[in-house]
Amino acid sequence: MSRTFFMCILSGVFGALVTIGLTRNGTQPRALAQERQPRAFADIQPLPRILKVNDTGLEEFTPEERVNIAVYDKTNRSVVNITTHSARPDAFFIFEVPTKGSGSGSVLDKRGHILTNYHVIAGSRSRHVTLWDGNTYEAGIVGQDPQNDIAVLKIDAPPETLFPVTHGDSARLRVGQRVFAIGNPFGLERTLTVGIISSLNRTLPSQNGRTMSSIIQLDAALNSGNSGGPLLDSRGRLIGMNTAIASPSRTGENTGIGFAIPIATVTRVVPQLIEHGRVIRADIGIAKVFETQNGLLIAALTRGGPAERAGLRGFRILRTQRREGPFVYEEWRVDRSRADLIVGVDGKPVRTVDALLDIVESKKPGQEVIVTAIREKREVRFAVTLGTEE
Repeated sequence: MSRTFFMCILSGVFGALVTIGLTRNGTQPRALAQERQPRAFADIQPLPRILKVNDTGLEEFTPEERVNIAVYDKTNRSVVNITTHSARPDAFFIFEVPTKGSGSGSVLDKRGHILTNYHVIAGSRSRHVTLWDGNTYEAGIVGQDPQNDIAVLKIDAPPETLFPVTHGDSARLRVGQRVFAIGNPFGLERTLTVGIISSLNRTLPSQNGRTMSSIIQLDAALNSGNSGGPLLDSRGRLIGMNTAIASPSRTGENTGIGFAIPIATVTRVVPQLIEHGRVIRADIGIAKVFETQNGLLIAALTRGGPAERAGLRGFRILRTQRREGPFVYEEWRVDRSRADLIVGVDGKPVRTVDALLDIVESKKPGQEVIVTAIREKREVRFAVTLGTEE
């Protein structure tokens, strides 16, 4: 028995010496190397130089862990915590009850502009932004766009404490691409979660009843307080703004299905919010339409608006009179027979209101669109010079 014990000790000492020898020679057993660098991440390059993260102390981490660390180190100071204060009437509409909300945002520039969701600050009476260094500043609203759920705030903070986020490109996104979300779920500041893009070109209802298109679907954990925070690629570039989750309950807890507004929409909207406080959209001058299987039936036009000036027609209100004895009665009747049916704009088929508005709002006021309509069973084209949405 003592001989067996001695052999076990000798074997252990010999194994330790071999391991030490391998370490000193700078080599590792092949099996260990394969375990530390899974095949799925074999094509990941060492820490991307664009991130400019100090490699010291990262030798023990896997390549994918280094990317995670690098993204966070580069971008976490660009993320802010937003708290809002509002007031709502109580059940009897006698007293106002103070309410508090929270969300996330990204630093846009050294002037103090902050990007967030419209729904984060909607209806708020005051807003405060907390930076990475713990300092809090009161924020004013520069502009807001309920249609795209985007808002821009501004704080008066020293430029040296502001670290603007780097913009990426959402046009080149791919399903399966790894993404990173940073935000303040449940008030836990600058929390990082990692996932992939689950799908592209989703739609979501907007704050004004319209539909937001080109939405990014992701599986990175998003919870209450993540709204308005950045969605980043593996280079730490802003590719979207986290805006919603699909949750079976009203708790706002993560279910693995999150949504983000693409950076292409953000870069199109934000300059107008900063310059004008709102998005100046083109207007075609059509007040009301009915969706049919064949197109959009015009019900009402804006009086003197672009569509009416171009010759398009909507419903006509007819007034008739009838006499019964000494009394005269007036009757009003809607004549739909003369209304134009819009089937296309600029050669693109149109079947829904959103399809029409997407085309119109991609233009600028003063530009011309060609509206194709069916009038009295004939196809007619109208050149409409777009106006400005009031």
